[in-house]
Amino acid sequence: MQRHKEKAAWFAVDFVQPGMVVGLGHGSTAVFAVRCIAQRFNDGRLDGILAVACSLQVEEEARRLGIPLTTLEDHRVVDITIDGSDEVDPYLNLIKGGGGALLREKIVAQASRREVIVVDESKLSPALGTKASVPVEVVPFGWKVQATYLRSLGGEPVLRLGKDREPFVSDHGNMILDCDFPPIDDPARLAAQLDGRAGIVEHGLFLGLATDVVVSGPAGVRHLRRAS
Repeated sequence: MQRHKEKAAWFAVDFVQPGMVVGLGHGSTAVFAVRCIAQRFNDGRLDGILAVACSLQVEEEARRLGIPLTTLEDHRVVDITIDGSDEVDPYLNLIKGGGGALLREKIVAQASRREVIVVDESKLSPALGTKASVPVEVVPFGWKVQATYLRSLGGEPVLRLGKDREPFVSDHGNMILDCDFPPIDDPARLAAQLDGRAGIVEHGLFLGLATDVVVSGPAGVRHLRRAS
C-alpha cells in the first residue's frame, strides 16, 4: 500500500513546474509528494517555487526539508495543490479530513487553480460514505448540540480522540466529530445542511474541488480528470 501511495505522489509531482506556488497537502499519501518536491527543489529542478502548507505539521516538515514557504495573504492564488483523500467517488468528489486538517485543506483547495488528489485504489468508491466517515469540525462550545444535529441528518457522530484519550484538537483549536452516514446519495444537499449550521466550522465533503485524481494500484498508475 505504501508503495502505491508513493507511486501516485511521484506521478503527481510531475505536474509541478518551476516558479509555481504549490499547496502541500496533509496526510500519509501527501507526505510522499512533499518529500519529492523537496528533493526536486534542492537539486534545482523546481527552482523558484513557494509552498503553502495545509497544516502546521506539514509546515514544520517543509521547513525541515528546505522548501520555501509563503502564505495565502501573500499569494492568494495557488497554482497547484497535491493532497490525499479518504474516499473518492466516480465524479471525483471527496471525503477528506482523516488527518484532522480539513479546514485548512479546504481553504487551500478553494484557492487552487488545480487540485490534484493522490490515492491508492482502495480509496475509490461508488458513493461517498461507503468507506469513510465524514469529519465535521465543530467549535468546542455546544459541541454535543452539533452531535444531535448530525444524528437528525441520519449520521452517527463519534468524538475524535487524540493522545491520552483526550478530545482531538485541530490546528485551529476545534474538535472533530467523525460521522458515519449511509452511502450519501446527495452529497451537495448534505454539504449545504452542514454549511448552514452555526457551530460547524467545516466538514470533510470536498465537492467539485478536485481537478485530477492520480490512482495507483497493482496494475500501475491511472490519471483521472474531472469532466468539463
